[in-house]
Amino acid sequence: MDVELNITLITLGGFVELHRYRYLYFVIIFTLYILILCCNSTIVCIIWTHTNLHEPMYIFIAALLINSVLYSTTIYPKLLSDVLSEKQVISYPLCLFQAFSYYTSAGSEFLLLAAMAYDRYMSICKPLQYPVIMNKITVHVCLVLAWLVSAFETAVLAVLYSNVKLCRFTLAGIFCNNSFYKLQCVPSVAISIYGVVTVINIGLLPLLFILFSYIRILRISYQSCREVRKKAAKTCLPHLLVLINFSFFIVFDVIIVRQEFDLSTSLPLILTFQSILFRPLLNPIIYGLKMSEISKHLKILFCIVKKQ
Repeated sequence: MDVELNITLITLGGFVELHRYRYLYFVIIFTLYILILCCNSTIVCIIWTHTNLHEPMYIFIAALLINSVLYSTTIYPKLLSDVLSEKQVISYPLCLFQAFSYYTSAGSEFLLLAAMAYDRYMSICKPLQYPVIMNKITVHVCLVLAWLVSAFETAVLAVLYSNVKLCRFTLAGIFCNNSFYKLQCVPSVAISIYGVVTVINIGLLPLLFILFSYIRILRISYQSCREVRKKAAKTCLPHLLVLINFSFFIVFDVIIVRQEFDLSTSLPLILTFQSILFRPLLNPIIYGLKMSEISKHLKILFCIVKKQ
């Protein structure tokens, strides 16, 4: 702690042998970040520039990919700075802000996936009512709520954490997540209770809604003709793959945070890289390969680039 400036500095102790692999870390992280930005931005631009993709399903996909870019930007620039620095430190307020942005993005992704599940449910199970219900106003409200609800829930948690007393100043990670609850002198009951409520509100409830929606879709599809089953499989499979990918990300995050790892081992670092890589990079790959309209425009784009 710097007494003169009255700034609490947190040491990020999750890097393994940084002095030996500093430039290797930098090249890997920089390459991944550029790849994530390019993959997500390409599909977002395709959806933006083609009017035939200005439908609720594709708008939600674009929002999900923008969310992935925001999530990556919360983590990767600071990582790039840390691997080139002699000391991997961050002020406690900035650490809280990074964690706030990190979990706001995570909560928003669950809520966006819930909105996408509802969109698919209305399209497949109630096609006659779909144009009336899933209009521009409904889509905009879903997008705004997905980010605002998650931001509000995590902002309250960040404010609660800002008032706690710290007795430890080394974080077992390479960026700030809720593992900083271990830095407290005395665990706060209020924070623990509110944390559970937040997980239920922006995690468990959207997940249950998603599962309920897809169960209904599968049931209706099974009872319908072949064309309906084909449409359901074509549009729902990518969303389910993204949901599974994101669920693994949450599991990794819980494992990293809750387990007491020795900072000298590489296991937490490997798990962390998996969690920050798979979520933002696999989403555009899944939608680019599995959504036929997006895949078609990608092929056209690649052909144009290749000719040039």
